[in-house]
Amino acid sequence: MPDRQTKSFLMQRLQEIGVEPATRHGQNFLIDLNLVQLIVDSAELDKRDVVLEVGTGTGSLTAMMAEQAAAVVTVEIDSHLYELASEVLLDIDNVTMLQIDALKNKNTFHPKVIEAIGERMAESPDRRLKLVANLPYNIATPVISNLLLCEHTPYSMVATIQKELGDRIVAKPWTKDYSALSVWMQSQCKAEIVRIMPPSVFWPQPKVDSAILRLAIDPKRRAAIPDRSYFHQFVKSIFLHRRKFLRANVVAAMKKHLTKEQIDPILEAMNFAPDVRAEQLDVATLLAFTEKIRAAAPDWKL
Repeated sequence: MPDRQTKSFLMQRLQEIGVEPATRHGQNFLIDLNLVQLIVDSAELDKRDVVLEVGTGTGSLTAMMAEQAAAVVTVEIDSHLYELASEVLLDIDNVTMLQIDALKNKNTFHPKVIEAIGERMAESPDRRLKLVANLPYNIATPVISNLLLCEHTPYSMVATIQKELGDRIVAKPWTKDYSALSVWMQSQCKAEIVRIMPPSVFWPQPKVDSAILRLAIDPKRRAAIPDRSYFHQFVKSIFLHRRKFLRANVVAAMKKHLTKEQIDPILEAMNFAPDVRAEQLDVATLLAFTEKIRAAAPDWKL
């Protein structure tokens, strides 16, 4: 691994195959080897773990993880990088390589990704799914958030992402970064930023700081959400227009399902002030509110 993730090696190998990093795929290679090791260490891998890696890159991180995990399912959209990584990973039998877009659309993983994970998970009853990846910035949010809706529940996630996104995920109520994503992730995970990273540790250098994010899924928190899909959609709807009061956002979201006269008693039962906004409410309060709305409009969808 030591030579395969340095800037000089990457520049040379990509030049040999006649390609440059593709900005449309968010290709920024992590060239600080200590940080690559920190990602692996933060994942705390062992032989129970099936790792999902989105963004194989050159295969360096993949090979490191394959030494510690039961299996790695790694996904690369770029055909040139896929071929490059194949040279590194060809003889590692616990790695499944996929050359596809990891996402079918912004809300769903590609079926082949789910199928490959399922096959590896089925090999032993004690298997655990972990996401470990240097995520391309342009798909970081849908990858992290949608994995919590998949049939294979992740045990944990460790990923490099934009610092701005990390700030949103760990944000608290009454702050500018608190959002629907904050609520969705914190409703099911213990979230922490392991390390802030400057642009200089990547090649090519991004224009923003990055972060290594660690998410530990909390089964008790997940079990407290009766309908995760409903909760996910409803929270997104009430954060859609941050400047509006909560009542206005709920009325707009529920316009075909609940009248204002039906919504107002629910707000009163929650003891919400007339000028309350979604960003002021903690996760537990939003979950309780969602359940009251779901009882009144169980068939609603965003």
